[in-house]
Amino acid sequence: MILSCNNISKTFGTDIILSDCSFNIEEREKAAIVGPNGAGKSTLLKIIIGELSADSGIVTMSKDKTIGYLAQHQNLSSDDTIYDELLSVKKDVIELEGRIRATEHQMKTADGDVLESLLEQYTRMNHEFELKNGYAYKSEVTGVLKGLGFTEEDFSLSVNTLSGGQKTRVALGKLLLSKPDIILLDEPTNPLDMESIQWLENYLLGYNGSVIIVAHDRYFLDRIVTKIIEIDNSHVTVFSGNYTDYAEKKKILRNMQLKEYLNQQQEIKHQQEVITKLKQFNREKSIKRAESREKMLDKIELVEKPKELNDQMNIELNPAVISGNDVLSVSHLSKAFDDNVLFTDISFEIKRGERVALIGNNGTGKTTILKIINDFIPADSGEIKLGSKVTIGYYDQEHNVLNPDKTLFEEIQDAYPDLNNTQIRNTLAAFLFTNDDVFKYIRDLSGGERGRVSLAKLMLSNANFLILDEPTNHLDMVSKEILENALNSYTGTVLYVSHDRYFINTTATRILELTGQTTVNYIGNYDYYLEKKDILTAATLAANKSSAPVSATSASEKAMRKEIAKADWKQSREEQALLKKRKNELKRTEERITEIEECIKAIEEESALPDICTNTAKLMELHKESTALSEELDKLYERWEELSE
Repeated sequence: MILSCNNISKTFGTDIILSDCSFNIEEREKAAIVGPNGAGKSTLLKIIIGELSADSGIVTMSKDKTIGYLAQHQNLSSDDTIYDELLSVKKDVIELEGRIRATEHQMKTADGDVLESLLEQYTRMNHEFELKNGYAYKSEVTGVLKGLGFTEEDFSLSVNTLSGGQKTRVALGKLLLSKPDIILLDEPTNPLDMESIQWLENYLLGYNGSVIIVAHDRYFLDRIVTKIIEIDNSHVTVFSGNYTDYAEKKKILRNMQLKEYLNQQQEIKHQQEVITKLKQFNREKSIKRAESREKMLDKIELVEKPKELNDQMNIELNPAVISGNDVLSVSHLSKAFDDNVLFTDISFEIKRGERVALIGNNGTGKTTILKIINDFIPADSGEIKLGSKVTIGYYDQEHNVLNPDKTLFEEIQDAYPDLNNTQIRNTLAAFLFTNDDVFKYIRDLSGGERGRVSLAKLMLSNANFLILDEPTNHLDMVSKEILENALNSYTGTVLYVSHDRYFINTTATRILELTGQTTVNYIGNYDYYLEKKDILTAATLAANKSSAPVSATSASEKAMRKEIAKADWKQSREEQALLKKRKNELKRTEERITEIEECIKAIEEESALPDICTNTAKLMELHKESTALSEELDKLYERWEELSE
C-alpha cells in the first residue's frame, strides 16, 4: 500500500461533499475516481495533495514517496519556451552532467591520490547519470512534447503566449517527466486530441508508479484503470476492474438495492395495515399486539431509496417524417482560412439509418464541415446536397443556437410556439429543470446545463437527420449513457463530431476520419477503426499523393473511390445480413435448448412414477430417449456458445 485515505469527510457550508470516505491505493496501481458532476472528485484529489484540509479523517502516504498533481485549470506563468520549461524538470540531471564534464576536465591534469579520488567520484556520478536516463533526457523531453501534440515549431513558443489548453499540456508534460511515485490527474484528456490521448494511455500503462485519475473519458479509463473509486451521495464505494466492469456491477447493485427497498416498503405497508386492523378490533389483546408490531417497525433499519430514472435526464429522439434513402451527399468540398488549408476535394455520402462519427485531430476542420452542411459558413468549393424529406436537427458545442438573454422557458416557447405551458414544463423537467429553474436565464447556466437545454430543443425538433458537434461535452457519465441509448434507438440518421471514444464505440456504425486534408472511411465502430487505421490511412494518403494533376487521372481516381465506397457499403450490408441471420439462429437454438430441457425433466418425472419404475422395458425406452436428447443438448450448447461469440 502506497496511499491510504481513512474516514475523509468534507463539507462546504451546509453541503456535505464527502462523508467518512476510505480507500487504499497499492504500488503501481491505476485507479479512477468517478461520480456525477459536483460529487466531490476534484475536492478529494485536493485533499490528497494537501491543497484542501479535510474536516475529519487522515491521508497517509508511504515514507519517502513523492506525489504529483495535475489540476483541471492551469495558471502556468513563465517567460521560458515550451522546450525549456519541460527541460527545467531535468535540472538535477543537467547539473550532474555539468559536474561530470568538470570532473573529466580535472582528471586531465591530476595524478596520484587526487586522480584516484576523482576516478571514484567520476564512476559514481556516471552510474547515477545512467540511472536517471541522463544519456537520453533530451530525447525523452522531445518525445513527451510530441506525444502531447506539440510540433517542433511549437517548442520555441513562450509559455506566457499559450492558451489554457496548451498550458495544461505543458503542465502535464512536466508532471510526467518528473516521474513521481503517485500521479493525480484531474481530467487530463480534456486538452488532448485523439492521438495524444492514445499516447498518454500507452505512457500511463507502462508507468512505474501509481496513478489516480478523474476523467469522463470512459474509453481512456477502460484501457488504464483496474480499480474504480465511486463517489455517490457523499459516500465512497470501491469496485475492482475497469469502467465497463464497474458500470455492469453498478447496474446489478442498483437493481438489487431497488428490489430490497421496494420489498421493505411493501413489508412496512403490510405491517401498517395489520396494525390498523388490530386497532380496529379495539380489544386489549389486539391493541397490545398492534403496539408490539409498532415497536418492531420502529426498530427496522430503513433501506435508503436508490436513485431512480426520474432523477436523471430523459431523452427520446423520434423523427416526425421518414427521409429518403440518400440523406446527404458531399462532393469535392474544400475549405481554407487564409493560408491554413483544412481540407481539399473531399467527397462522401450518408444513407438513412447510419450513425456516422467524423473524427480527426484538433484543427483539421471537423466542426467546419458541420457548419458548412448547416449553411452557417460557405465552402470555398464543392457541393452539399440533402436528400428527399430530410430535416436537420443541429447540436452546437458552443450552444450559439441558444439566446443568452432568454429564460429556459422562453427559449423553448419561442422555438416551439405550438407547445402549451404544461408541455414546456414537462419537457424541461425531463432534462432536470423543475420549478423556478425554468425561469433561469441561459447566460447564467453552466456548460452542462446549456447542453441539456440544447438536447431538449433537439428532441422537440423531431428531425430525421441529427448533426451533433461534441454532444457529450459537459455531460456526466450517466447522462452520456442516456444519450447513447437514445441515439441507438433513434430511427433517423446521425452525423456527429466527438472526441469521446467510448461514445463513438457505442453508437457509430461508420467512421470518417479527417486526416491529411482528406477523409478515410471505416465501416465499423471505434475498435474497428483502431484495427484498420494504419492500413487504410496509409493506402488513402498514398493514393492522394500519387494522383496526377490531369483531369483524366483525377476522374479515374474518383471513379475508383466511388467503387471502393460502393464495395464498403455492400460489405456493410452483407455483414448486417449475416449478423441478423446469426441472431435468428441463436434465438432458435435457445428455444430448442429450453424445449429439450423440459423434455428431459418430463422423462425424469415419468421414470419416477410407481407403475413405470418397475417396468424395465419402459425404463429402457425412456433412458434411450433421454440419452438421445442429452447428446443433442450438448451439441446445441456448443453451437450456442459459437453464436454468442
